[in-house]
Formats: sequence, C-alpha cells, structure tokens
Amino acid sequence: MATTLRETKDTLVDRAEQQMRAHFTDSKLTTRQKLALTCRALFDRGHDSGLAGQITARGQEPATYYTQRLGLGFDEITEDNLLLVDEDLTVLDGDGMPNPANRFHSWIYRAREDVNCIIHTHSLHTAALAMLEVPLVVSQMDTTPLYDDCAFLKDWPGVPVGNEEGEIISAALGDKRAILLAHHGQLVTGATVEEACNLAVLIERAARLQLLAMSAGTVQPLPPELAREAHDWTSTARRDQANFAYYARRALRNHPDCLTNEVQI
Repeated sequence: MATTLRETKDTLVDRAEQQMRAHFTDSKLTTRQKLALTCRALFDRGHDSGLAGQITARGQEPATYYTQRLGLGFDEITEDNLLLVDEDLTVLDGDGMPNPANRFHSWIYRAREDVNCIIHTHSLHTAALAMLEVPLVVSQMDTTPLYDDCAFLKDWPGVPVGNEEGEIISAALGDKRAILLAHHGQLVTGATVEEACNLAVLIERAARLQLLAMSAGTVQPLPPELAREAHDWTSTARRDQANFAYYARRALRNHPDCLTNEVQI
C-alpha cells in the first residue's frame, strides 16, 4: 500500500535530499584523476577544438592550480601528464608548458574564492551561439542549473593571453557560475571539479537545444519562480557527484589509459 501519495512536494523533496546524502558520498578520486576523467568525458561530448580550451583546479598550496600541458588534446590528458603551475604560469611540477591563455584563470581564482575548478572550451554549439552574439537562454528543464546563472560577454576582447582579458572576463563573470563569451566559447566554474564538469556538459547541451529551437521558432521563457526552484533542486553537491560518477564511468570505459591505477567510481 502506498503511503506517500498525499504528501506535499516539500516533504517529498526533503526526503529525496536526505536519500541522496545517504547514497552519494564524497569521491575517493584525487584532483588529478578527476581532471583527467573530466577532459576525456568532455572530449566525448564535443568539447574538443584542437588544442583550444583549458581546464584547471586549485592545487593544495595557495595560488597554484593544475592544468593540462600545451600540445595535448583533451583526449590525451592523463593524471600523470597534468601540470601544477602558479599564478604566473610557472611550472612547479610536470614537464612542458601550460597554455598561455590560462592567464585569465588566475584572475578568476583571485576574484572568486568560492571557485576551485574552471573549464573553458570552444565546444561546437556554444561557439556557434557565441557567433550570433546571443546570450544563453535556458528554457528546458534539464539545463536549469544554468538558469540565471550564465553571464554574457558581448564584446570579444581578443585572444585571452594578456592581463586585460583576465580583468574583462573575470568582471563579466561576476558571481555567476558560467559565462558565454561572444565569438569565443564558454566558461564554467565550480566549487568542485564535479560541479564544473556537470555545468560544462550542460552548457553545451543548452546551446545546442537553443540553436535547434531558434531554427524552428521562438524560444519561450520558463516561469521564473519554477525555473529558480529547478535551479536550486538540481544544483547540489550530491547531484553533482552522481552526475560526475556517471560521466567518469563512461570516460573510463572509453579511455582506460587516462588513469594510472584502478579505481572504483
């Protein structure tokens, strides 16, 4: 006999959140392993654009972060070939050089203490939307973690290798978790690698959905109150962990070389 069919939505939400906290726990993966898996997962979802794009995560020491080596594509990143750099992009651990465009990551980390991971890519559909100088419009339930949480930089400041671009991009991002960069691509941030990975997957899907919908008609807005409710419901650490574990398992099946040791996900 069912016992929950007359319970309120708030009660059901609370119960579901309690269950998620019980069933999805913190990952035992290292930061390097999470980054390598994220690179492979995003490669499989159309985020590759040659050597363009960077992924970073804060290191253990202040003002340091991990990133990939310039010259390697997302499909070649392993936990062992990641670099540890400082804010000046000086390599502290690893072989090779980082992408000079990583400089604007330093500006974002300085401006946002809550950010521990940044993913910037020129994924196909976000780049196409960026060519139109059109902000991201979130109008579908799956992509509501980005509702009112994606900034837009309309003016292209040029290649982001100078400090000027770091100031411009970090200011345009503000307190949001994501930004669409006109004539450029996308950038998402997260308090964890898991959160950033999840948002990177979603922003590319949201851009693709928007382009498809725009080609067929006019995108209709979501009711703001319900959209904000959905944003908050889907933007939790446990949900990020569940999503990331799924993406990581698929990435590991497709790219078993990205990790050195066997792990349980």
